[in-house]
Amino acid sequence: MFPNQITYHFGSKDSLLVHAAFLAMLHDTRRIERIGRNAADAAAFRRNIARTVLALPSLPLVAGALAIGITRADLAPVIDQHLHLLFRQSERYLSELVEVRGWRVDRPVHQEVRTFWSTALGGALLAHAGAHGTATDLDLAGTLTVVDGRDAIGDESSSRAEESTVAD
Repeated sequence: MFPNQITYHFGSKDSLLVHAAFLAMLHDTRRIERIGRNAADAAAFRRNIARTVLALPSLPLVAGALAIGITRADLAPVIDQHLHLLFRQSERYLSELVEVRGWRVDRPVHQEVRTFWSTALGGALLAHAGAHGTATDLDLAGTLTVVDGRDAIGDESSSRAEESTVAD
């Protein structure tokens, strides 16, 4: 295969980059799903999923692809197609997990998924653009409303506040 055949198929080098970045992300979602299935409870699920997503090697690649898409209107359909696939697969995964575990989501699953990925990708885009901070500055777990019978999200944040007060 020659380089011109690749650009002919994908349309441009930037389009190839977008496809490759999202393919890497979809590959990484297998690891995310495995970690989520192994979570002992909903609180561990939220914490582990957020930590894993922020450490994905593909997250900055997709953020870079989104940045390219800002200046390349011709890539908007490609990016939209890949985001739609990411969202749809995430919705399927979360719906199945919630049903099997008997958990609940405090908003529609499609909104849960879009909020989560938008926050993760937005944080990565800011980092890609040179914003100061680390992954610990972003409360990605806080965007998830998945709960089980043992916890409620409000209870978790108040217990963290109590722990902080006790530590002081």
